[in-house]
Amino acid sequence: MRVLAALSGGVDSAVAAAKVVEAGHEVVGVHMALSTNPQECRIGSRGCCSVEDAGDAARAAEILGIPFYVWDLAEEFEETVITDFVEQYQKGHTPNPCVRCNEFVKFRELADRARALGFDAVCTGHYARIVEGEAGKELHRGYDNLKDQSYVLAVMGEDELERVLLPLGDAPDKAWVRAEADRLGLGVADKPDSYDICFIPDGDTQGFLRARLGSTPGQIIDADGAVVGEHDGYWNFTVGQRRGLHLGNPAADGRPRYVIETRPESNQVVVGAAELLSVDRILCEDIIWLAGDDQGEDTHDLFVQVRAHGTPVPVAECAHEGSGLRVDLAQSLRGVAAGQSLVVYRGTRVLGEGTIVKAMRR
Repeated sequence: MRVLAALSGGVDSAVAAAKVVEAGHEVVGVHMALSTNPQECRIGSRGCCSVEDAGDAARAAEILGIPFYVWDLAEEFEETVITDFVEQYQKGHTPNPCVRCNEFVKFRELADRARALGFDAVCTGHYARIVEGEAGKELHRGYDNLKDQSYVLAVMGEDELERVLLPLGDAPDKAWVRAEADRLGLGVADKPDSYDICFIPDGDTQGFLRARLGSTPGQIIDADGAVVGEHDGYWNFTVGQRRGLHLGNPAADGRPRYVIETRPESNQVVVGAAELLSVDRILCEDIIWLAGDDQGEDTHDLFVQVRAHGTPVPVAECAHEGSGLRVDLAQSLRGVAAGQSLVVYRGTRVLGEGTIVKAMRR
């Protein structure tokens, strides 16, 4: 089988490619250059797509003895991930750029190019499993719950399940992966993992948004409409946020206040007590369903997750309504924001994914 292996320059993708080579497949490595400034270097564990990463990817391919290419996808990344990230905050949403990147760059763009070039499958270093079920291939959580990345892979779509290889899905833990990299002499065994938002390597999301959206002073109000503070732009806040509010007056009951809503139309941020964050009904749109044999009507062992490493929450009812999805939770969940991804699981299996448009008490 001809396999196109995505090599990010990190330890996970290098070991995944090595496993496919060891399995006897014909493998070609490709590094997706996503940064508009590829000469920029990492800041510790922050950032990716740097000149350092491209070099590490090339060295891993050389050690594995496979052809290696670099694809410049910076323009696609800017248009589909970075621009969308800014636009979603401008709408008062809280986007997940990693989900967007996996959907439009790491799978759509990579898979389309792989098919055009005659490859049978794509290989990545994600921690998730492809399982052969009764109705075909299924996406499941990775064996290591601490590293599981099935949440961000739910957007790949049902068709791509047939053409993706995830060799690290059964890895017991990250220590095992690093030991494999050391055994194979890949040179990245001790390289730190990247985290946070890759295109904001200094971690200053507010500074990044300020540079793109400017500053627009507005009011911070409580649930009753009383003005309790000021801000420089509603996009600097997200539902559930407590820090950085800089409220002049404490609440009458002395309890901490949290962001419970942002209002782009009036440039207002609404704050309130913690219990106002609790919801048990979530509405989603832009549904991507991976399980043609399971629409989620049976709630046995049915869960949803709204953050990459969030706690799964049991479902009381899951209903497809038109082109959208309504999920009623069996227990309340705090801090759910429009723009987040909701992923539906049956046990360890991913059934589908949707973008949250509204969360409420039913």
